[in-house]
Amino acid sequence: MKFWDHQADARSETRRLLLGFAISVVVLVAAVHLALVVAWWLMAVLLPVRLPFPAGFLAANVGVSLLLVLGGWWVETSNLRAGGVKLAKRVGARELRPSLSHAEQRLSNIVDELCIAAHMPRPQVMVLPRTDAINAFAAGWDESDAVVAVTQGALDYLNRDEMQGLVAHELSHLHEGDTRLKMRLAGMVFGLELVYNFGDTVRERRGLAWWFGSAIMVAGFAGWLTGRLLKAAVSRQREHLADARAVQWTRSRDGLGGVLRKVMGQRRSTPPGYEQHSHTGLNHPSVQHMLLVDVEGVGRLERRLDAHPPLEERVRRLYGRIMQPIPVERVTATPEPAWRPAGAGQPAGATIASLVDPFARHL
Repeated sequence: MKFWDHQADARSETRRLLLGFAISVVVLVAAVHLALVVAWWLMAVLLPVRLPFPAGFLAANVGVSLLLVLGGWWVETSNLRAGGVKLAKRVGARELRPSLSHAEQRLSNIVDELCIAAHMPRPQVMVLPRTDAINAFAAGWDESDAVVAVTQGALDYLNRDEMQGLVAHELSHLHEGDTRLKMRLAGMVFGLELVYNFGDTVRERRGLAWWFGSAIMVAGFAGWLTGRLLKAAVSRQREHLADARAVQWTRSRDGLGGVLRKVMGQRRSTPPGYEQHSHTGLNHPSVQHMLLVDVEGVGRLERRLDAHPPLEERVRRLYGRIMQPIPVERVTATPEPAWRPAGAGQPAGATIASLVDPFARHL
């Protein structure tokens, strides 16, 4: 995998999409004004008297539209500022317990190794204990509340190399600021949705208000849909970037590749109609766009609105060809020593740290 090229392509595409997002807000404001102009013109045609446009018609339309978009963005973003740890606890995660489980000790060591190699602070590590599906997510606005949460299924079914790939992917989201970016985009989409809701409220008053409410709803829905499409496209690019970063940091495509192929195998073996996430907090809308892989069968939208690229596509980008799923079997984690600083002896992650560190200057 040419991970440097994939990272550059993902960053370039993200910049173009964010520019498109800003343009969509401007177009939405213009569309609302144009829709209201048309509604006023149609109303004037139907009435026997000529109605000139009120004074400040343009300023009022633009001002109210921007107030709804930016106000909605601020409100939704403020609601998401609770922090990564609180969000993880809200969906049922608990703190890591390395002393009680070899698998959790292994996860703790891997996080320490990769954080040292990537020269980044160690996030809080948590576990989703009642989730058999292989998955994980990272959340947090800054270093003080950053968290990486891993499902019990990932602890049970992934070997050490695969767990390294999974953790490297999630740490990349924190390192690149993807968690902040996604929460801000979610706030902006909420602001675009408020324009549609405002039109619906105006429309309920009937009479002449029905015309103006309908016009606002049409423009608002077009803006909201455009925002959702762009948000999903940005999220998919950040997933590709995190995949490439995981290969760079671990120097192995088989680590993350094995994770994704095992997810494919786990889903293939799942009985029809059974949802692995149906009784877990991963169904929560606040975390679905942050997951390693999408929650299959829960809140599925059409392909263009998915926040994650298809699994098959991600695997093909990693290996350069189509790969078959890997059957899922429980992995027995071997005992590992508790993490020790490099000066206190040879750390368990010396090998991976020595592989990644030469690339740290590029971070």
